[in-house]
Formats: sequence, structure tokens, C-alpha cells
Amino acid sequence: MKKEKEMAANTSSEKDDITAGATEGMLGPNPFVGLRPIDMLAAAGQIGAQAMLHPTLVLKQTAALARDLTSAISGKDAPSPQKGDKRFADEAWRDQPLYRTTMHGYLAWRNALAGFVEHSALDDRSKERAQFVMSLMTDALAPTNTLAGNPAALKKLVKTRGASAVAGMKNLLTDSLGNKGMPSQVDKRAFRVGGNLGTSAGAVVFRNEVLELIQYAPATPNVHARPQLIVPPQVNKYYIFDLSPGKSIVEYLVKSEFQVFAVSWRNPTKAHRDWDMDTYVAALIEAIEAVRDITGSDDVNLHGACSGAMTISALLGHLASRGEKTVNAATLMVAVLDNTSPSQLGLFTTPEAIEMAKRNSNTKGVLAGDEMGRVFAWMRPNDLVWSFWVNNYLMGEAPPAFDILYWNNDTTRLPAKLHGQLLDIFTGNLFSKPGALNVLGTPVDLSKVTCDTYVMAGMTDHITPWKGVYNTARAFGGNTRYVLSSSGHIQSLINPPGNAKAQFFHKAELPEDAEAWLSGAKPEAGSWWNDWRAWLAERSGELRAAPKALGSKRHKSLAEAPGTYVLEA
Repeated sequence: MKKEKEMAANTSSEKDDITAGATEGMLGPNPFVGLRPIDMLAAAGQIGAQAMLHPTLVLKQTAALARDLTSAISGKDAPSPQKGDKRFADEAWRDQPLYRTTMHGYLAWRNALAGFVEHSALDDRSKERAQFVMSLMTDALAPTNTLAGNPAALKKLVKTRGASAVAGMKNLLTDSLGNKGMPSQVDKRAFRVGGNLGTSAGAVVFRNEVLELIQYAPATPNVHARPQLIVPPQVNKYYIFDLSPGKSIVEYLVKSEFQVFAVSWRNPTKAHRDWDMDTYVAALIEAIEAVRDITGSDDVNLHGACSGAMTISALLGHLASRGEKTVNAATLMVAVLDNTSPSQLGLFTTPEAIEMAKRNSNTKGVLAGDEMGRVFAWMRPNDLVWSFWVNNYLMGEAPPAFDILYWNNDTTRLPAKLHGQLLDIFTGNLFSKPGALNVLGTPVDLSKVTCDTYVMAGMTDHITPWKGVYNTARAFGGNTRYVLSSSGHIQSLINPPGNAKAQFFHKAELPEDAEAWLSGAKPEAGSWWNDWRAWLAERSGELRAAPKALGSKRHKSLAEAPGTYVLEA
């Protein structure tokens, strides 16, 4: 019994590590270019060319490898795993000579290859690509990815008398047939949208071809007069904002005396291939009019994340160009409108790759979210591929039942025309060039957007780097509050109060240099949600009696939340 409890505890801890790494590493709703095999081969070719052109460098790194291998055998001054590398967490890697030598030898070989690229004559950008390709190979060949080289998996094999190997083979077969050969990241059987995800009470009060508008039931006797409208990304489902009790932004806002509405985008098919930014902005304008009619408010507060924040920025630019004041304040979460800061997404963004990405989505009519998700997984392979390979196949465990991973795998499609536009916006940096982007016949100039904005970034976000988000904050013409969370991309977004490790930084002034801002920024313990709530309360009008019913005479309830569009495959 004691051993069974220990095994269960170890399994739970391992799954916690897997979900933490996957949450930190997932790319979320970022429908850009992806990876092409030809670019991988080109980067690998550059490495080979450097080896031929600079034989002395090869000899130097070979000598360094020999020294490190000698240290690995002797155990003195041997290379150690990087902080946070949980692949070698099992005690056998420290206590057993064979495993210890294997680990040190692997790390020495990996470091030698990385050192060769680092000291090569390649330019900085080419070095980044070469290091990425090299890491794909070294990560794949890690001893922990094999049964013989994974002491934890071997221990379980013995303790279960081979049952773990049988279960692993079943998992491998299931993924080969049903997940296109990729290790499953989540046990989908554990979740149901409207069952234990997206459970906040509400109703669809407006629907057009592009979106459903959900109004959430108030949870307090009084509510602020000005409503909040949440705009999700077009890739993945909207319920990232209403994930599960305790992790729901909708739940948090409703309990904080706000009137909350959310957009649920329709999952487009190839019949909707011509939907573009104009289509989405026009649909959003209709949703705002419905919110205004239902609440009697002259304007709304808008909130969006990732590509949803891009959409509301396009809308704000359009409204500013027309002199319309239907948006009082806006929040942009983990969104980069200025791409001058380097990011992992732009690593292989070449004109040829962009043209190929456009051609592929145009041929199919849509960009499939699951297809992009599989490609993006290889940008963070240890977190999003190999950890699940070990868990599912070597350990014979079911993938973790984790709500954020379920949402991340519940992808949607993107219309080909919008995908092409997003690529143009990203590569041409169009939001940063006044008038370069046109929406519904009007030029977009973010400096003309004078409503208050709240812009949030994640310090360890490798997808939308915080310095890029900082540039986004400085692009608007109104009063902007920039807040920097201490977490990564998705962890910064889903950041409910109560996490003892949570922290954020803020500073009113926004100098040109992001590092100068950070050096003078004030750290605050806790979640940025609390800071945001106070900011919103100041911009949401006076308190009044909460509505007794959802909708209005013109906009009656059409379906209970979470609606129908979110359930479309």
C-alpha cells in the first residue's frame, strides 16, 4: 500500500511538471508562419558548411568535447543540466555511475555542438536558426526518450510487471491512428464545454454569421453601468476567458460587480474563405450595438488577447478615424502589434515561408488550427512533444487531464483571407505605420486612439515578448497603463488571485526604452487581475441595480451559455 501511494504521488508530481512545462511552452492562438522542412535543411546545411570552412573550430570543439567526456567519466567538473531541466530529475542520474556518466556525456556532446554554432562565423540570425535546428536533434536524441535511458520508466516497468509497457504501446497505437502520430497532450475525456468548462451562467443574446454574443448573469445585487465586452482570439475557443471555476476571468469580473459580455467566434469553413479583418470588425460593431441596446450604455469597455487584441485595435483605429466614441476603454493582453522585438515566431519568417503559408491556406480555404498546433509543438519540443512521449509511451500513463491543455487542443480554423492579412500585418509591422492598414475603408492610426488602454505582457513570454508588447503600449494616443506579469504567455493571461508566486510590475511613465521602464518599475505581489479590476472600476461608471433578466426586447435569449458556435467542430 505504501509503495502504491508513493507511485501515485510520484505520478501526480510528474504530471504537474508536464502541465507546468506545457503551459509555459504552448504558443496559444498565434496563427502565423510555422516551420518548413526546407528551412530546417537550409539551417542544417549552414552548419555543415561552417564545419568545412573552419576545420580549426571543429578541432577546438572536438577537444572541448574530449575534455568534457573525460570529466564525465571521472565525475569532476562535469557539465550539469540547466536549471529547470526536469528530464534528469530522477535520483538515478546522480546516484548510479552508469546513468551519471551517460547524462554528463550527453550534456557534453550537446554543449559541444551548441558551442560550435555559437563560435561560428554565421550572422546572429543564422546562428539562432542553426541553434534551433541543432536543439531539435539533441533534444530528440536525449537518453531520457528511450526506455533503457529512462530510469523512472524502467522502475515503473519492473513495479508494474510490464503493464506500463503494454499501456504505452496502446497509447502509441491510439495516437498513431487518432492524433496523426503526435503524443496526446491531454485526456480529452475529462472535459466537456458547458459541463466543466465554460460554465458561467449566461445566454446568447445576439447572433450573426460571424459571432455569438453572450451576456453573463450578474452575481451581485448591483453592477457598474458601463458593460465589459471580451473579444477572444480567432484561433482556439473563447472559453479561455471562462475556463473553469477559479480560473475564469468572466467569473472574476461578474463577482466584481461588472456587466460582462463575451464574443464567441464561429468556427469558419472553406465556405468562409473570404472573411477578412473587415468581416470581423464589422461583426464586432454589430455586437457592440447589441450590448449598448441591452444595457442602455452609450459606450463599452473592450478587452482582447492575442489576435483578439489585434482585432479590437483595428476596430479602435477605425472608430478613431470616424470620430466615433462607442468604446470608452480597452484592454490588450499578451498582444504584440509592433514586431520589431525578436520573437521565436519570427525565427523562420522569410518571404518564401510567408508566401508558402499564404498559398497553403488559400488552397484549402482555411488554416487549420490543429495543423498549426502540431507544427508549433516542435518549436518547444521538450515541453510539448518529448515530455508527453515519455509520459504516454515510456511510463504508460494517460495524458494529463488539464483544462488549459484541453482548450489549447480545442482549435478552430482561420479563414484564408484573414490569415493572409495577419501575415502581412505581422511581417509589414502595419499597426506601427500610420495609415498602412485600412479597415472598412478607413486608415488605422493608433496614435489617434485616445481612449484609456490597459496593456498586459508576460516577462517570460517567448511568443509575444514583453518588450514588443511595451512598444504596443506606447503606440496608443491616450492614457495607457502598462503592466508586466512575471509569468509566460498563457500563465500571464490565466492568472487568478491566490498564487503566492505571482508578481507584476508597473510604472506610469512609458519612456522609449523598455529596459529603462523596467529598472524603475514597481514590483507588486499577487495577480495583475486585482490591479486591472481597480482600473476597470474607475472607468465603468456608477453602480446601479443589476438587471433581473438577460437580453432586451430587441435582443432576446437565443440559447444558454456557452452557446452553439463554441460547440461546432
